[in-house]
Amino acid sequence: MRTIAGGVALVRSLLFTTLLFVSVPIYCVPVLLSSVLPHPARFAIVRHWAHLILQLLGALCGLRYTVDGYENLPAEPCVVLLKHQSSWETIAELIILPRQTWVLKHELMWAPFLGWALAVLQPIAIDRRAHRNALDQVVEQGRERLASGLWVMVFPEGTRVAPGTTARYGLGGAALAKAAGVPVVPVAHNAGWYWRRRAWIKYPGTIRVRIGPPIATSDRTAPEITEAARNWIEQTVATLDADARRELGAESKSSDV
Repeated sequence: MRTIAGGVALVRSLLFTTLLFVSVPIYCVPVLLSSVLPHPARFAIVRHWAHLILQLLGALCGLRYTVDGYENLPAEPCVVLLKHQSSWETIAELIILPRQTWVLKHELMWAPFLGWALAVLQPIAIDRRAHRNALDQVVEQGRERLASGLWVMVFPEGTRVAPGTTARYGLGGAALAKAAGVPVVPVAHNAGWYWRRRAWIKYPGTIRVRIGPPIATSDRTAPEITEAARNWIEQTVATLDADARRELGAESKSSDV
């Protein structure tokens, strides 16, 4: 029975993934056409796409989510540091958090359709090998984005990491927040247990997202801000990961996590 259930889950996941890939070029066209419109109109199209994808994920794969901590979001734009375990949060952040832009690797801008749509949405595309120049770019362009009313999303680890692991947190998000005089909001989740790296199956269940209290930046250095965010995120993720292991049971023992 478990083999049959696994086969059904794989078929459903493959169907979802196919629809996800097909949806990107379809939505790319209206996003490109909206380039002459104000940013809120452009972002509304992308948010509509994200709603559709998460609805498909729930309907086909039985994977849904909950969010705690909305009350911690400041009234004004700020910098958000998110845990990066999965592809899921790159979609869900479009819905969960206010109108935004992202610090991302410039290679993504070369991707057909996806890169073209991203360019319309004013991302901060950096060459991570440039180090100091990349940090300066994050601070300079990030301040402009914040001043225009956009929140800036940062994955401080720079890449996806498997549940139960962590990577070095970069200073870019904290440096931007300090330079702009805005707080940092940490965000934790356990999506990596359900939508895993290098795996086709999306496991049914409930992804839990937790938005943390804002971290003041005026009286801290960038390393101190980063460490405060890291401590909150990693401690919270440990709790959320335990929830995922209990929900998934034996499936959580997969070597892919």
